Amino acid sequence: MAPADPTAHTGTAVPATADVNAGAGSNARVRAGSHAGSSAGVDADLGADAGAGGLGEDTMDLRLPDELFALAADESSYNHGARRPDQDTAQPSASIATTREASVRSVPSLVPAEDDLLDRVADWGPTDTRVGVFQLVPVRVERDLPLIGRWMNDPAAAAFWGLSGPQKVTEDHVLTQLAGDGRSVPCIGVLDGTPMSYWEIYRADLDPLARRYPARPHDTGLHLLVGAVADRGRGLGGLLLRAAADLVLVRRPSCARVIAEPDIRNTPSIAAFLTAGFRFSAEVDLPDKRAALMVRDRTLRHLL
Repeated sequence: MAPADPTAHTGTAVPATADVNAGAGSNARVRAGSHAGSSAGVDADLGADAGAGGLGEDTMDLRLPDELFALAADESSYNHGARRPDQDTAQPSASIATTREASVRSVPSLVPAEDDLLDRVADWGPTDTRVGVFQLVPVRVERDLPLIGRWMNDPAAAAFWGLSGPQKVTEDHVLTQLAGDGRSVPCIGVLDGTPMSYWEIYRADLDPLARRYPARPHDTGLHLLVGAVADRGRGLGGLLLRAAADLVLVRRPSCARVIAEPDIRNTPSIAAFLTAGFRFSAEVDLPDKRAALMVRDRTLRHLL
């Protein structure tokens, strides 16, 4: 185990010292910043949602027309997340390249309801951080592939993700996840309406990684690439790792641990996970690297 191209972020991802690259488990890779931030908005907002009909709400088992799903996906795009009170009501500056490249194959935009291995990442919703409203939005290939491909072709990202080259390399990687059973969900990290990072949320206990450590049921893994030029060197990686890990723990009550496996040589990445509330558990040998197994425990998340 891996966006729309906002007009404000057209550069490729070139890391700064404060940002971090790290390899990942199966055939995905990790990149993150080196400073952690507060996750204060997660528990209050998401806990309230769960108690008010979010996670526990009963729903009818209806089969809606495919056309309705497509319409809903198009209308929601990146703009369905919460906005800060001081933001205006104008559309975000995420002007997305919607022209699909000829090589992009058609894939579903929504994960079917029965594919629920990650408790519907698309429904997790936004969370407040000290730098703005953050949300994980599942990838739509026709909208997001060009920007993801450019990020992957940055030399620093390529060194750890291994997805540089023609766009088809990144395309195949993303499509493999989208065509699977829902155990890995590629996402765009959207901060205050602007796509700025690439994520993979995956079931670590169902991943080949589980053969290399004592996995527990519902262990959930994270991979992160901070891609936008303006977002590097700001310490966002660690802050967003903490926010995303807390989203997992709040939205997936069956999950007791969030897992990551940066390359053991990438000390800035390991530092980012530590400051994001992860602990170092062990060194593990993976097919493409020796990794540091990082763990964020549900029982310790209010202490670290």
